[in-house]
Amino acid sequence: MEPLPHGEEKTARVRSMFDAIAPRYDLVNRLMTFGLDQSWRRTTVKALALPGDSLLLDLACGTGDLTRLAVRQGHRVIGADLSTGMLAANHTGAPLVQVECSQLPFPDASFDGLVCGYALRNFTDLAGALVETGRVLRPGGRVAILEVDAPTSPALRAGYRIWFERIVPMLGGALSDRQAYEYLPRSTAYLPAAPALRRLLRDAGYAAVGIRPLAGGLSQLIVATRSGTPTR
Repeated sequence: MEPLPHGEEKTARVRSMFDAIAPRYDLVNRLMTFGLDQSWRRTTVKALALPGDSLLLDLACGTGDLTRLAVRQGHRVIGADLSTGMLAANHTGAPLVQVECSQLPFPDASFDGLVCGYALRNFTDLAGALVETGRVLRPGGRVAILEVDAPTSPALRAGYRIWFERIVPMLGGALSDRQAYEYLPRSTAYLPAAPALRRLLRDAGYAAVGIRPLAGGLSQLIVATRSGTPTR
């Protein structure tokens, strides 16, 4: 099996992959999660616990699922993504910016909150990207990140592996791009374990870092509050 890419090769691969799958990204997401992703996204926006009319950054916004939910809660949102294909498929009406997530084009302390869905493992420089999120959030600002996880139950983990490593690539191949949906389950290898992820967030200027499983570990929700100056 081809090794996972790193550095500039990873950035280029991720951009190209999401450009390719953008037109049917929402459809495949609903099918491969049985629609549960929408409930998890609602939980993510709610977890920010910010007042209405807060200004949020939807980082790696994709087609805009989190943006739509946040706008319904009364928030103002700016979307940012690496993929031009994803931005073209984003019809939320929110302002959109193409970015490399470790080099955000926003002033310090610009946002009250930040949401991000299923993207940490796709960042080429995860530590740098988290530092940037801390930089653009005001002190006291909140971040809520939805990401994949692995169930702790042996039975559930076995079913999870069969579904996401075998069935999802077949589903993606039939409806979109098989190579992309073979890569996505493998990309979980980029994701740090919870203790290391907590350290990265603290180094990026966050406190009160909480990580909890959703649906028995099918996904995870990471919530933190912006505190002092990043150490990096």
